[in-house]
Amino acid sequence: MDFKNPSILLLIPLSVLFVLWINRKNKLPSFLFPSVDLLSGISPSWKIRFRLVPTALRLVTLILFVVALAAPRKVLEEFTHKAEGIDIVLALDCSGSMAAEDFMINGKRYNRLTIIKNVVKDFIAKRSSDRIALVAFAGLAYTVCPLTTDYNWLLSNMDRLELGMFEDGTAIGSAISSSVNRLKTSKAKSKIIILLTDGVNNAGKIDPLTAAKIAQTMKTKIYTIGAGSKGDVPFPVKDLFGRTFYQNVPIDLNEDTLQEIARLTQGRYFRATDTESLRHIYQEIDSLEKTEIEETGYKEYQQFFAWFLLGGIVLLIAEVILSNTIFLRIP
Repeated sequence: MDFKNPSILLLIPLSVLFVLWINRKNKLPSFLFPSVDLLSGISPSWKIRFRLVPTALRLVTLILFVVALAAPRKVLEEFTHKAEGIDIVLALDCSGSMAAEDFMINGKRYNRLTIIKNVVKDFIAKRSSDRIALVAFAGLAYTVCPLTTDYNWLLSNMDRLELGMFEDGTAIGSAISSSVNRLKTSKAKSKIIILLTDGVNNAGKIDPLTAAKIAQTMKTKIYTIGAGSKGDVPFPVKDLFGRTFYQNVPIDLNEDTLQEIARLTQGRYFRATDTESLRHIYQEIDSLEKTEIEETGYKEYQQFFAWFLLGGIVLLIAEVILSNTIFLRIP
């Protein structure tokens, strides 16, 4: 326990001196006797023995009031973390090729988009003070969620992403341009784009390298991820009866372009060929893009002045009642 205004406690000795001075000034009435022998057989009554009770109550009351003014409190130490966060845009490929089921979890096949959404969720869960936006792209790029620290809202928007929602194609340049546009008003010291795709740029009106140069001028770093196995990949196809079977389909990936995008913006290129490598890539990006947290401590208090104030009032009332009843003096 400590006090908000500890200097006020210096009034306690002054309060004691004041009460003693008042008590000495108001001496008890007395009679003069020629000899104390006349009073030898008279014992003092209990009122005489406890005559200083009102004075003691008055003294304790003043002390309690002074302590209440000093604001006693119990310290509950807690801390907030103030940090200069990173602004991150997650650009996810949602083109038709993402339906390929060459990624697995616990021996079961899933399409690429499902796996990527799960891995990205883990990445988001590890961030704390960063603003994150989500851009989805296929034939065009769309802002699914603007920069936000409301990660629950971000995740709920990401859960809505499904294959076939957008016009098919792979507009990598448009995805970078849209992501940069999300960051153009950002004042964060570090701005990054994490672009994941499994194809070759074949749509959109802006070339990926041109978009990367724009990002470079805005000091935005781009991490590129090429997703998917090399060679033919299992692609689900439905027959006339609605049954699903797999065909091995070659899906191209322009790694040279992704590497050049990363180089221009001082980012890095990664290749994810399975679920574990993809998870490791996002973990590595998470470790690379950390800011120093400036910890600003604050203290939360539980206040006790009301209890001391209430105690003083109770004793004050008791002193007034006793002084005007049991310990009443005339004159």
